[in-house]
Amino acid sequence: MKEPVEAPAEVAPLPASAKRVPDAVATGRPSREEAEAAVRTLLRWAGDDPSREGLKDTPARVAKAYGQLFGGYEQDADALLERVFEEVEGYSDIVLVRDIPFYSHCEHHMVPFMGLAHIAYYPTKGVVGLSKLARVVDTFARRLQTQETMTAQIADVIESILKPRGIAVMVEAEHLCMAMRGVQKAGVSTLTTQFRGVFKDDANEQVRFLTLVRNNKN
Repeated sequence: MKEPVEAPAEVAPLPASAKRVPDAVATGRPSREEAEAAVRTLLRWAGDDPSREGLKDTPARVAKAYGQLFGGYEQDADALLERVFEEVEGYSDIVLVRDIPFYSHCEHHMVPFMGLAHIAYYPTKGVVGLSKLARVVDTFARRLQTQETMTAQIADVIESILKPRGIAVMVEAEHLCMAMRGVQKAGVSTLTTQFRGVFKDDANEQVRFLTLVRNNKN
């Protein structure tokens, strides 16, 4: 008598924050023409005439702009960090890249938020090119998400690929959904942080990170 074969256990899908390359939408992705038609619909819903001279080419411009504004969906953050420079003469102290400008869009209203990101890590086997950290920020910024999610995503990919002794990420941004709608409070900044490894375990390391980020800013 054959033993019953157990059905394979269902594997829970990865949370959105853990996916460095979002699931492709190749089969269900609208065509360029459908995207432009959707823009025309929104223009009519807003109360304007998409056929008038000033708006006639707007749908095509918007579709093209979206390709750049949300280009992060087609970028692999892991691949950006694959090349590690190990010949650093035994350097193991903090590496900090601060004041990385970014522009993103909130997933709740698709309204822009922008600001600065600061990243620090303690290397173990080597370091990555400094520009790669800025590219990681751009990759996640050019997707729809919240500032909190973006901050965690940056820390996640650095921790996964570089496996440093510690990571500190701070993002400060102004959200136009607060400035242009809702409470309409311009100039309000939101600050989010992620501390991993020695930065999480040692409060002195957090103070060092924050001091270096704020140094010479006043």
